[in-house]
Amino acid sequence: MVRRRIAEQPRSRLSIWARRFAIFSLPVALLAIVFERTGMFEIQPVLVTFGASLVLAALGILFALGGLVSIWFTGRSGAGYAFLSLGLGAALLAYPAYLGIKYTRLPAIYDITTDPYDPPRFEAVTRLRTREHNPVTYGGLPVYQQQRTAYPDIEPLDSNATPQQAYDAAMAVVTKRKWRIVDARAPQTGRREGRIEAIALSPIMGFRDDVVIRVRSAGGGARVDVRSASRYGWHDFGANASRVTSLIEDIDDAASPDRTEKPVKKTAKAPVANNQSIKR
Repeated sequence: MVRRRIAEQPRSRLSIWARRFAIFSLPVALLAIVFERTGMFEIQPVLVTFGASLVLAALGILFALGGLVSIWFTGRSGAGYAFLSLGLGAALLAYPAYLGIKYTRLPAIYDITTDPYDPPRFEAVTRLRTREHNPVTYGGLPVYQQQRTAYPDIEPLDSNATPQQAYDAAMAVVTKRKWRIVDARAPQTGRREGRIEAIALSPIMGFRDDVVIRVRSAGGGARVDVRSASRYGWHDFGANASRVTSLIEDIDDAASPDRTEKPVKKTAKAPVANNQSIKR
């Protein structure tokens, strides 16, 4: 019996190139993350490298779609390459697309504080910033009005704990989060406030944001104020507001281990009048 050998259909050239673009985009994106997390380069080379990975992923998707159309009409093989390229490209572009949605919905601010009247100051962090970074001076009333509209729940923490206990709780939270502490001064009764300055990294890219925590005596307890600001860009996509909110909650929990006690109250601030100035 004579066996007939069925000739294998050639792969679609478009699907082959789609796979190449999609696979190559992954190490390029990883390279950008390594650049930022290790501090090898400033933000511009990092963004250019990461942008190149997104372009490659987008090209992979376009070539994959073209390949599927070609396969449909010509009967060539390569559909697996095309679908692989679509999956990799979509996975790489998903997070930037999510940030794009946030960009349209959230205000273009990069500095969030619980006290716009007397915002905690960056001191040690100032020496680590360059001219290419955002200014450390708080933006004042225009920034606070946008913050208040978008994040009305951001308030300072009034705790029943002593200033030292609140400071220790804040230090424990910062240490647990593995932030780089650049300055830490415990409060002293009647002499100085407690303050912690630290550098936090964004979850994926590792962009550096600066955080300062201030602890002051207030009545029979302590008041904790937090400020978080991005070093680059005019839009933080809500990252600083999320960090401040979670940080206040964690310090509250750490400073009040016995939750059966009187609940911790948070200071409510009245809206700022249009003619009211803000200290800087």
